[in-house]
Amino acid sequence: MIRFLKSPFGRSANWRLSRFFSSIVVAASATAVMPLQVQAQTTAAEKKPGADDKDAPVTVSAEQMSGRPDRQINLDRDVEVVRGETTIKADKAVYRIIQDEVDATGHVWMKRLQDRYTGDEATMNMDSGKGHVTNPTYLFGQNGGRGKAERIDFLSDDQAVVTQGTYSTCEAPDPDWYIRAETLDLDSGRDVGTMNNGIVYFKGVPIFGAPLMSFPLSGERQSGVLPPTFGMTSTGGAELTVPYYFNIAPNRDLTLFPKYIARRGLQLGVNGRYLGETYSGETTIEGIEDKVTGTGRYSLSSIHTQRLMPNLTFAWNVNKASDNDYPSDFSHSITTSTQRLLTRDVSLTYSGEYWSAVGRVSKYQLLQDVNNPIQKPYDRLPQLLLQAGRQDVGGFDLNLASEFARFSNSVTLAAGNGTPMVGGDRMYVTPSVSYPIVRPGYFITPKATLDATSYRLNNVAVGAPTSLTRVVPTYSLDAGMTFERDSSWFGRPMTQTLEPRLFYVKTPYRDQSQYPNFDSGLADFNFAQIFSENRFVGHDRISDANQITAAVVSRFIEEDGLERLRFAIGQRFYFADPKVILDNTTTTTLGSKSDLLLSAGGQITQKLALDSTVQYSETLKQLVRGNVGVRWQPAPKKVLNLAYRLDRAVVNADGTIGNLKQVDLSGQWPVSQRWYAVGRINYSIPDKTVAEGLLGMEYKADCWVFRLVAQRIPTASTKASTSFFIQLELNGFSKLGSNPLDALSSSIPGYQIVNQPDNITRY
Repeated sequence: MIRFLKSPFGRSANWRLSRFFSSIVVAASATAVMPLQVQAQTTAAEKKPGADDKDAPVTVSAEQMSGRPDRQINLDRDVEVVRGETTIKADKAVYRIIQDEVDATGHVWMKRLQDRYTGDEATMNMDSGKGHVTNPTYLFGQNGGRGKAERIDFLSDDQAVVTQGTYSTCEAPDPDWYIRAETLDLDSGRDVGTMNNGIVYFKGVPIFGAPLMSFPLSGERQSGVLPPTFGMTSTGGAELTVPYYFNIAPNRDLTLFPKYIARRGLQLGVNGRYLGETYSGETTIEGIEDKVTGTGRYSLSSIHTQRLMPNLTFAWNVNKASDNDYPSDFSHSITTSTQRLLTRDVSLTYSGEYWSAVGRVSKYQLLQDVNNPIQKPYDRLPQLLLQAGRQDVGGFDLNLASEFARFSNSVTLAAGNGTPMVGGDRMYVTPSVSYPIVRPGYFITPKATLDATSYRLNNVAVGAPTSLTRVVPTYSLDAGMTFERDSSWFGRPMTQTLEPRLFYVKTPYRDQSQYPNFDSGLADFNFAQIFSENRFVGHDRISDANQITAAVVSRFIEEDGLERLRFAIGQRFYFADPKVILDNTTTTTLGSKSDLLLSAGGQITQKLALDSTVQYSETLKQLVRGNVGVRWQPAPKKVLNLAYRLDRAVVNADGTIGNLKQVDLSGQWPVSQRWYAVGRINYSIPDKTVAEGLLGMEYKADCWVFRLVAQRIPTASTKASTSFFIQLELNGFSKLGSNPLDALSSSIPGYQIVNQPDNITRY
């Protein structure tokens, strides 16, 4: 019989409990529940999500129990000790009640929250979470990380130290990759692991080592040396980058990225990001003492947005490069490598209930291509804009657009006589009023607009006016109808629509031959533009018009709203030829009607999608422009894209008109159980050259991915850069090498990362 020195139940309770524990020794199995005293009470709201419940009782069970229930219980055979989210199983165990501590031996199995451990012997304080396991194996439930060691010491519920241990996310007993380190400091509270004197092994071969390196236990950010990236480009040769990441706060971070480029030298860069309730921004600065050019070269990019008051916002977008060739010499991205205009813009915006006002100063840095020069845009110093609008005021919609801008350009005229380009001030006010009549099945919207513009010019030619004023009214009428009927598509019930639309515009002619052209150009001819009042963009030209646009759209729509197929045809008819031109060197001869626009597209089947638009000239009896694209995606991570682009009105570098004909083929496709081929070819038919290309292979194992990708991108009219990406991604640990994922996702529509869950939509 066990004697109790203390009990909260009194003597009679002691006797009954003693008899109970006496019977446990001979019972097949038994369970005892003991409430433990909590040092500090916490509410459910204060507890960390997923944390152990310190208020929970300790439950012990075994085939045999002995000892003193008020001090120590000896457990033998099929032992189980449970408290909250912690469970310990073993052949034998001793539970010391006062210390709230368990010593377990023999086939120890332990669960702490989502993590699992096995070992020969374990000690665990159930209240503090401190303890150890000898010769353990372990599995982390949050990310699948696992390994084995000589010993694990638990410093708290969140922290543990692994001595002479390994770590991997591979499930196989003999993992393809693993870390072996003297110690691994694991902090699940911060989701970070720290490797001390560790080596990364891949296929049994050491591939990377470091005296100190951090790695994530989940997707959370953490400070430390990031894995190095290496690659090769045709402009710089071999490249090696060793970034260091500072996780300053949950809403701020900083990355230093020194990069050694074999042919050019050491490039230093820094990127900082920040995010707050009223502000956000990002700044990147990099520079190099280039061994090829013998000069210092650099680039700067900074964006910032800040709400100063509930309706007042301040923002900037500043970009600068040291020379014309910097983006093409030091970029792996086609977006930045072909960038010709760098914006420097600072703005202040105030928004009211029905209006908004913007004050802005804008300048541009032109990165000129000597083989294909372009004209530098005008700077706006300053630009003031006002937009206002009220809807449904007695049935009317009222809108106002107004701007004042001072245009200047430091570039001289192309004649080379040193004469600066025309500059000056432009101010316009454009009120409009419309009366939408919207009913089931049809709509009619009459609209009237008045453009009032004035100029004060400088640097004009001798005898040219310095002050100009233009007042132009525009009247339009937009009307359409919608018819529906029940239909079917490949046996599936559909709703088919028929949507005819007419759009009439009347604008009288105003002679604008002496007006400057600060920001105007001819708008692209497409379905959006044919339903606009002005065939020019910008505000220096207001086209005269007496025309009507006719279009018909038909759609096949499923019950859930999916647009399975869409057909459209549209054309503009001119009652008089427009007379307004961009400049004195252009002419306008449109005839009685415009080119014909046709469009077809949609998700034709579950696997096949189509998107096409063509512009057909009935006068020339040929296609003028066309874009036709087809995507076949029969399964996740299987996609083929084929596109054809035609443009017979491309302006060449020498000012002549040429033809653009390109075929674009891209795709991602498994070639075996684990190998995936990826590629893209953009082929110019007239030039008989590959304008842009990408080719690579991806290998997906159970716990790692290998990628080998080569990409060729144009950086100027006569230059191109080739980059090589080699990356080994160790799932749940890190990526070693240069990252090709941005290139793959931007080059291959529908590309999916091979080691992520399938996300293709099924209809």
